[in-house]
Amino acid sequence: MRKLTYYVAATLDGFIASPHGTFDFFALEPDYLDAIAAEYPETLPAAYRALRGLSGPGKHFDTVLEGRHTYQVGLDAGVTNAYPHLEHYLFSRTLTQSPDPTVKLSSTPLATVRELKARDGLGIWLCGGGALAAELLPEIDAYVIKLNPVIVGSGIKLVDAGFAPHRLQLTGSRSLPSGVVFLSYERRPA
Repeated sequence: MRKLTYYVAATLDGFIASPHGTFDFFALEPDYLDAIAAEYPETLPAAYRALRGLSGPGKHFDTVLEGRHTYQVGLDAGVTNAYPHLEHYLFSRTLTQSPDPTVKLSSTPLATVRELKARDGLGIWLCGGGALAAELLPEIDAYVIKLNPVIVGSGIKLVDAGFAPHRLQLTGSRSLPSGVVFLSYERRPA
């Protein structure tokens, strides 16, 4: 069965974006971008992949999931599908049509993820955001948190679920000279 992995950048105080949904306060240091290009190249947007000469299938994921607000950041920049190299799902309860014919629209995250997990393929990448992560919490198998050395005070939470403890086990870590730490976790067995 395929795994759903929440792979996301976060601040030291647990936020993935500003209160308005932007995330331009995360530093894009060369060591950080090199680490992503080497280990998670499929998570880089198509335009940046082209600049770096990256192509081919992903190492970890062949599917990406985005909540409406996460997707809107790209849409505001004129990008209707930042990840055309992946099967792309957009979750919204307000949209009636996908802004891009290659992006599949769904209003049922749990049902869609369960169906995707039953298919053959590589892993499924939950790109964001915090509300979608909260809704998919029972289905998230692994987390890769790119912990950035910044405190922002408020914004969109990593998981916007209220008080709901979920115990995890650390499966790996990697520190970069820029101060970013990649932390990998899996759900603890019940």
